[in-house]
Amino acid sequence: MKLFKSLSVAAMAIALVASSISSVGAASSLKGKIVINGSSALLPLTLQAANEFKKLNPKVKISASAAGSITGPQSVRKGIADIGAVDWDASTDVPGFKKFDGQVANKVAVIPFAAVANKNVGVSNLTTKQLQDIFSGKVTNWKDVGGSDASIIVVNRAFGSGTRVNFQMKALAGSEFLSKGSNYKEVKSSGDMKTAIETTPNAIGYIDLVYVTSNMKALQINGVAPSEANVINGTYKVWGFGYFMTKGKPEGAVKAFIEYIQSVKFQNGSLKKLKFIPISAIK
Repeated sequence: MKLFKSLSVAAMAIALVASSISSVGAASSLKGKIVINGSSALLPLTLQAANEFKKLNPKVKISASAAGSITGPQSVRKGIADIGAVDWDASTDVPGFKKFDGQVANKVAVIPFAAVANKNVGVSNLTTKQLQDIFSGKVTNWKDVGGSDASIIVVNRAFGSGTRVNFQMKALAGSEFLSKGSNYKEVKSSGDMKTAIETTPNAIGYIDLVYVTSNMKALQINGVAPSEANVINGTYKVWGFGYFMTKGKPEGAVKAFIEYIQSVKFQNGSLKKLKFIPISAIK
């Protein structure tokens, strides 16, 4: 009897090991190539997820680039990308952009956006009206909004940026940006915005939280700080969902990659560490 029990335990152990090996083999047998283009706000998340996914699926190749949100669904439509990363649902009309017919919006993250200023700026809070006046060019000196006597340098994202769409709709309540002048700069990506704000005295711009550093300050808006907690509790309104657009429903390696990003493990792990917010946190 003891021998029978020992053999049974051994058989179960072998079966478990075999099952484990089979599962690993099944996961690692996934093949394919995934090309991603679009949002620079989502790029840190995309790169982190790609790095993790490729370790689990070494036969899948992933390349990612970021030239602004609008290039994501455009690249999918042209057939040069499998995934278009974008900071709005490009399957619907939004101010300034028509929907991309035939594309499916796969929700992957919640992105908090912040008004940011160079760390030398002596202002930490601005109202919606003050932001509107600054970004429209009506107010041009920091002293007019509680700061020192210094000209405000406005840094804006180029047209087609999802961060720009979200900031204009939610922080500026739809009001227009100025587009030229000696106190105006325009940049192409979140990385360029980060550099401009860090290195330009008296500058103000906007960026998603993942790019905020100690060399800039994230401003309160109407007395509310841009934070995960304030987005979740509904007091901070300047945020949006990030999407991976696909031509029709995703399949194969693309489907598996999107599902990995949407998984509880990634959403509550790497995604949160990057200062994004899990999609499940917003009810």
